[in-house]
Amino acid sequence: MTRRLVVEADGGSRGNPGIAAGGAVVLDEVSGAVLSEIGVYVGIASNNVAEYNGMIAGLEIALQRDPAASVHVRLDSRLVVEQMTGRWKIKHPDMQVLASRAKALIQDRDVSFEWVPRLSNKRADAAANESMDRRESFRRDLDDGQA
Repeated sequence: MTRRLVVEADGGSRGNPGIAAGGAVVLDEVSGAVLSEIGVYVGIASNNVAEYNGMIAGLEIALQRDPAASVHVRLDSRLVVEQMTGRWKIKHPDMQVLASRAKALIQDRDVSFEWVPRLSNKRADAAANESMDRRESFRRDLDDGQA
């Protein structure tokens, strides 16, 4: 059976545009255990750019941990979810570049996207805020014995 990982991703910008960072947590779907926490400091950027960066970082870490895993990505950004599923066009050049980067990571892998309410995305939000506060990126991994 293929392992299933969950990526909870978020991003924030203080000022929009302003100090920005993305955040993500990678979870094992079966146990619910947090495997990795990631903060991606972006610098001065929009909230949408930060959201994409959090999602990309979460995907990168999930696929590093288990390249064969199926990945379910949860975001509170309807824009990113709708753009990544192809339901909405990507008009902004910055978003086009980031979406292309994400799609290159995904390729033919089993990756799905889901919009979740903001209150259901607190861990990823906390990672983004920690990265903004520190003004640097970080990664914390926990060993689950399967990585």
